[in-house]
Amino acid sequence: MKISFSPSVYEHAAYIISKTPWEVSRNGELMYKAHAAAYELYRHTPIIVGIDIYNLEAEAYGGKVKPPDGIGIPATSAPLFNKLEDALNIKSFNPKIDGRIQMIIQCGRRLKKRFPDAKVCIPVSGLFSIATSLRGGNELLLDIITEPDSVRELLYLLIEGQIRFCKEILDAGLDIALFESAATPPLLSPQQFESIELPPMKRLINRLKDECGIILPFIIGGDTTPILESLIATGTNYLICPAETDRNAFMTKMSKYPDVAVRINLSPLLMSFGPVEDILKEVDAIIEISKKAANKVLLGTGVVPYETPPKHILTIKDYVSEI
Repeated sequence: MKISFSPSVYEHAAYIISKTPWEVSRNGELMYKAHAAAYELYRHTPIIVGIDIYNLEAEAYGGKVKPPDGIGIPATSAPLFNKLEDALNIKSFNPKIDGRIQMIIQCGRRLKKRFPDAKVCIPVSGLFSIATSLRGGNELLLDIITEPDSVRELLYLLIEGQIRFCKEILDAGLDIALFESAATPPLLSPQQFESIELPPMKRLINRLKDECGIILPFIIGGDTTPILESLIATGTNYLICPAETDRNAFMTKMSKYPDVAVRINLSPLLMSFGPVEDILKEVDAIIEISKKAANKVLLGTGVVPYETPPKHILTIKDYVSEI
């Protein structure tokens, strides 16, 4: 049985051209060279154009991203809003002029022109992940306890900017991947996810379906089995089974939803450090699960760490191609 291999190459693309994540994240030419070099090496799908994928919207709203030490991943330097009530006055960004969005989209255009058969995706953040960058992670979690309705209101306010961003991507002839790892369990309880995160995310995904004819994948890490029904309720048709969750429990629940594709992820630490024999044992375990699944199953990696030896990825690719 054939299984598609879909490694998640972000900052690892910078490693391929011997640059730091910071250098590549700030330079459109290096971004293009890094992802082109990674694609020529791995021929992976999709190409996700980005390094620090959760910073794009926060920066477009006015947040500052600080240079990390060494090969660290860039992150916002401080919350943009010190009070939740200030965040509720937020105005949508303009994807044509704000932040690095056009740099990323133009890089995507170049990659699509060079590799017309490749699926080229621009990363789009989920609403809770944007709110986390704008308000601060600890601060937002405290807001959920003290002002849950206002947090939900903030998420609704962020929808319009994401709609504009997605339409800009589609107008460029590119695809979209939605990432929402700031809402990962156990940061939000299943009840908080259902009451605060689900309603605005459902509206965002349904609006894009109605206005643009697309259904977004919903990519979120952590132990997501307890929130699986909420994830399905967003209307997505693609989920990941993260390395942190019980694969068998996750896939047993997924059998009720055979039309939703699932990417089952290998552990990022295993990907980076191996040994290769242990990596292939995990690949075999995922293949066995896929044989019994009612869903379409892909083999994934989670985020490929920067310094992952390319031979690990190439070995997996060759291994699954021979099955």
